[in-house]
Amino acid sequence: MMAWIPVALLAVPLVGALLLLLAPQLLRPVLRTYGLILSGLTLALSLLLAATFDYGRPADVQFELDQSWIPGLGLRFHLGVDGISLPLITLTALLTFLCFVYLCWGNARASGQLLTTKPATKAEPTAGAGPAAQTEPATGARPRALIFTLLVLEVGMIGTFLAFDLLLFFVFFEIVLIPMYFLIGIWGGDGRRAASIKFILYTLLGSVVMLLGLLLVWAQTGTLDIVTLSASHGAGMSRSIQILAFVAIGIGLAVKTPMWPLHTWLPDAHTEAPTVGSVLLAGVLLKMGTYGFARIAIPVLPEGAAAMAPWLGALAVVGIVYGALACLAQRDLKRMIAYSSVGHMGFVLLGFATLTPVGVNGALFANVAHGLITGLLFFLAGAIKERHHTADMPTLGGGLLATLPRLGALLTFAAIASLGLPGLAGFWGEMLALYGAFQPAAGLPRGLFLTYMVIGGLGAVLTAAYFLVMLSRLTHGRPQPPTPTSPSGTNVVAPPPETPDEQPAATPARTTTTTLERPPTDSAIEDIDRHELLAWTPLVVLTLLFGLWPGLLLSLTTPPVQALLGAIS
Repeated sequence: MMAWIPVALLAVPLVGALLLLLAPQLLRPVLRTYGLILSGLTLALSLLLAATFDYGRPADVQFELDQSWIPGLGLRFHLGVDGISLPLITLTALLTFLCFVYLCWGNARASGQLLTTKPATKAEPTAGAGPAAQTEPATGARPRALIFTLLVLEVGMIGTFLAFDLLLFFVFFEIVLIPMYFLIGIWGGDGRRAASIKFILYTLLGSVVMLLGLLLVWAQTGTLDIVTLSASHGAGMSRSIQILAFVAIGIGLAVKTPMWPLHTWLPDAHTEAPTVGSVLLAGVLLKMGTYGFARIAIPVLPEGAAAMAPWLGALAVVGIVYGALACLAQRDLKRMIAYSSVGHMGFVLLGFATLTPVGVNGALFANVAHGLITGLLFFLAGAIKERHHTADMPTLGGGLLATLPRLGALLTFAAIASLGLPGLAGFWGEMLALYGAFQPAAGLPRGLFLTYMVIGGLGAVLTAAYFLVMLSRLTHGRPQPPTPTSPSGTNVVAPPPETPDEQPAATPARTTTTTLERPPTDSAIEDIDRHELLAWTPLVVLTLLFGLWPGLLLSLTTPPVQALLGAIS
């Protein structure tokens, strides 16, 4: 009866993107708020979806639309929502809307604001004046293309969580790659081209392998319907076929997650992406990979999942420790947050590897918590970079709580939420994943998973360590005074004092380059702007809400998880 809502969730951003192509002149007067209006309408539809969802039966597929798509191949356009997908759909709509809030209501001339219609130039002066002022590439070019890119990206992200047909899932799963490629490649930093190419190559190769696995499932069962396949729990497929299909599908999902050692595209993509690109990449795109494990790989291929669970757990805990150690070695704030995602997604994969309702629930909870907290962290990292024109932590120096107290306080909040402080959303997912490893599903080697639990606990300690190190570098201590720089951004070291016997020409100034000094900044830098407060407050509130009341999510995901694990537990 309410099947129109999933269709509308896809139609609103898609039609909005098409109108940008068909009637650009007509939309020019409202271009700056166009994406905000459409993403706001999409968010309203997702809230209507959440409000009318029947929470008494979250394991059932609701708002279902099942129509013939390609009759000759037996493919169907099958959309729906259950307790697993509902939180992710709402999270996607919320983060997209907040990204447009951040873009549309801010100062159009700031380096992070990309919707200004001023003409692009080769370079613009940053804070400071005279020959010492630094320059950086101008932003704000192609606002219509940026809005189009973000709207198409939203279609692919929401469609992935709505699809209940394997091929339809794959189509939406792939749609997001092209807009994210352009988002990084056009509006990213200096290394954007290499980062975008690396992103597209990794994800496309992973998707090819995943498609082979999906086709293998289709060949063995004769259907692509996810509901039918999940209910049959692998019937019609031998154990060896299930293992092969699980490995193929799992590789494609692991690249998007990303799982160690298939993660190497992520730090470059995050570092070079614009702020809104990093927020959506961390907040939603990574969840598409982990969601695929819960929706497809585990319920459709239960014997394959049971056989590969120890290996999945091993790669997960390696990723947890590796991500934490890599964070400790980083100088760039955005790169550190990117590596932290490798560790956090390791906890999600460990929860899936336990094949228990507790572990899988923890993984799904950690998915949502990571989207909220890491989205906030990338918003904050982008704000710091816009103000100081660098994300290099030694260059930034300390004293953020003294110079920008509200921004420093929010960064502290997001960091302690991400490290898993009890009472905030980041705690529950990691704790439940570790608890699931304490008592894995029957048939899995408990001693091995106890080892995974211990290693994961060590990773949690290291997570706290690198976030505390980051806070000690940025928020505490005394602010460093600005250091004079040359027009190229290099520090100028004054020549030694002249002696009476020396001529001025004999002692030219020596110029050296170092990154250990704080760059010049405007003494009148604003702390938190109104548009930033509007964009960040919902993430803070939800992080507190789910941290203090985890049952809001767990009551929604527990029944469908128990149904999906029926053949295993």
